[in-house]
Amino acid sequence: MKKNVGSTEKIVRYIVAAVAVWAAYTYQVASPWDYVLYAVAGIMVVTALANFCPLWTVFKINTSKKQE
Repeated sequence: MKKNVGSTEKIVRYIVAAVAVWAAYTYQVASPWDYVLYAVAGIMVVTALANFCPLWTVFKINTSKKQE
């Protein structure tokens, strides 16, 4: 796995995950949407920790700095 998630994007992903968990917990949205928000949060955290996003590979996006 080649890293394709940069440090700024990692921070954004953590923020999106925190907001998703906060929204699901605070607003007590309808039951199916709670699970969707928790899943989004989980995906964001895992991809930030792994520095790899499979979707970015499909679209050939790389936000990490090139290492020579």
